[in-house]
Amino acid sequence: MDENPTGGRPADEKPTADRTAGHPWPDPTTPDAAPTDRATPDPTPTDPATPDPVPPPRPGHPARRRRVRRVLRGVALLLALLLLPLLTAETALRLNYTGDPAPGTRTRHQDALWLGHAWVDGRKDDRDVRALAERLRGTGIRDLYVHSGPLEHDGTLPASAYPGARRLTAAVHRELPGVRVQAWLGDELASEGPEGLRLDRPATRAAILASTRAVLAAGFQGAHFDLEPLHSGDRDYLGLLDDLRDLTHARGAVLSVAAHQIDPLPAFHSFWGATTGHPKWWSQEYFGQVARRVDQIAVMSYDTMQPLQSLYGGYVAQQTSLALEVTPDGTDLLMGLPFYHENRFGHWAHAETVPAAVRGVRLGLSRTDAGRRAFGVALYVDFAATEADWRAYREDWAATPPTAS
Repeated sequence: MDENPTGGRPADEKPTADRTAGHPWPDPTTPDAAPTDRATPDPTPTDPATPDPVPPPRPGHPARRRRVRRVLRGVALLLALLLLPLLTAETALRLNYTGDPAPGTRTRHQDALWLGHAWVDGRKDDRDVRALAERLRGTGIRDLYVHSGPLEHDGTLPASAYPGARRLTAAVHRELPGVRVQAWLGDELASEGPEGLRLDRPATRAAILASTRAVLAAGFQGAHFDLEPLHSGDRDYLGLLDDLRDLTHARGAVLSVAAHQIDPLPAFHSFWGATTGHPKWWSQEYFGQVARRVDQIAVMSYDTMQPLQSLYGGYVAQQTSLALEVTPDGTDLLMGLPFYHENRFGHWAHAETVPAAVRGVRLGLSRTDAGRRAFGVALYVDFAATEADWRAYREDWAATPPTAS
């Protein structure tokens, strides 16, 4: 599922040359308010007995300290106003991770696996397919998203990008009957910079359709699209999905997409976009509009910026519920599991774990639609997965618990 305010402090004020500012000792140039019978001593410094004028305030002067205290109180109040919503949201995520998943909230045998480009460019052969088949037997994997792109920025895709497609699909069908192989296509969109694919151009959308026809002709049973960063509300994307659905369904193929996460707070994508220039999330309404146009929608429920397993798991539970609420029954909803390990802003490997994600998925499913059949998980990605990742998927999600005798 990549995941900075600045601040400063005012410069120290220099003492004013006007000694009367804030310190009303007598000004020798001002006439006395009332005459006096006594002689007034000459205040000029020529008399050695005359004391020196009162010096201007030093940094430790009480007035200075009061100003510093006011500034510190203001900073503390501002930090509290900024941190309180964050702490409230994180507390809610932690609570969302509590409780027990409902019985039976495990695989519906509609899971998916993202595979790297090596499977179609000649680096993998039939022996690798047999090893993959051995690993996947007894799991819930039904779809393989095989990286076959990326698309060019104009939407075209040279056949040289996937020369081993037909050999791969034939081998998978032989070793894993019933498992579908889809072409994973994507590109960087020009939504946040001058370079990238532009969905607003009719010629680009037409080229994407032609590229899809070509991969289906090469033996793939579906097309899986991952276009990023895709901003919430993009109407050109919805129009493209309408055309792709007509194309894939006419050929008996599957249309699937990788989807951005849903606003964890109302309109959060708007706030985040205004402050960072990268909206990241989709509104729940827009997610539903996408889900109604495809056969499968896989949520990229990773790269969440959560620092703890409990918070990440609670976040996945929330995302699962939000997605279930707007995904029609006829569309397969898949929640992404992080089968990779990186440490960077937006993703902490010690927090975003497979066990935490699976528990979050099961909790969200339990609370929202425990009996839904068109549901699964999607594993990202094969070449970065560890044995611990596969074991957690098998034991926590894919395994069918023994029934009581």
